[in-house]
Amino acid sequence: MSKRRAFLQGMAAALVGGLTGASAAGAQNPASAARLGLKGYDPVAYFTLGAPTAGSADFELVWDGVRYRFVSARHRDLFRADPDKYAPQFGGQCAMNMANGNLRESDPTIWTISNGRLYVFASAAGSQRFREDAGANASRANGNWQNLKKTTNR
Repeated sequence: MSKRRAFLQGMAAALVGGLTGASAAGAQNPASAARLGLKGYDPVAYFTLGAPTAGSADFELVWDGVRYRFVSARHRDLFRADPDKYAPQFGGQCAMNMANGNLRESDPTIWTISNGRLYVFASAAGSQRFREDAGANASRANGNWQNLKKTTNR
């Protein structure tokens, strides 16, 4: 078999395998996303790099109707393998506002990881209030999210 043919077959197999894996994890065509999640910041970077890091349009994945960007194919693949671990809570809405029953866009540079979950906030004050009783605030926010998520175009 020629090198060119072997290369093309390998690329086709990788593409099919990638698409199959993406479908299994709930991924969709990036063009179908309603909005860009976390304003383009990489959700995996909060966990692996410990800092909000801008993702690249070269590494995108749509999950749960939201288009996410990643700094690398590795980060995209980590997210694809376990999106519930890395996705921001409440569709990326401000966690403290959600705990108070309000939808408010967050600033993805104001964040915390609590109990293995990523929370983003609209302000540093909201982040501080959330962390003072993270368990109770997360519980209230989860309850409110069940009702409010229907009103947002996540």
